[in-house]
Amino acid sequence: MAIIINVDVMLAKRKMSVTELSERVGITIANLSILKNGKAKAVRFSTLEAVCKALDCQPGDILEYKRDEDTQ
Repeated sequence: MAIIINVDVMLAKRKMSVTELSERVGITIANLSILKNGKAKAVRFSTLEAVCKALDCQPGDILEYKRDEDTQ
């Protein structure tokens, strides 16, 4: 199972920097980078909601599921 985080895609579409998003959401740049790079083990719904609000998007625009080819 692979959950892909597309925060960087949405940042590019909205022409927003990581710094600006971190300020709008209220999380550190380091924690946002962990999320953006797919290293996060969990995401709070409140954080997901704040990111969606700041980027004017839906959770499905940020999160994507891809099946591992080995587990079919």
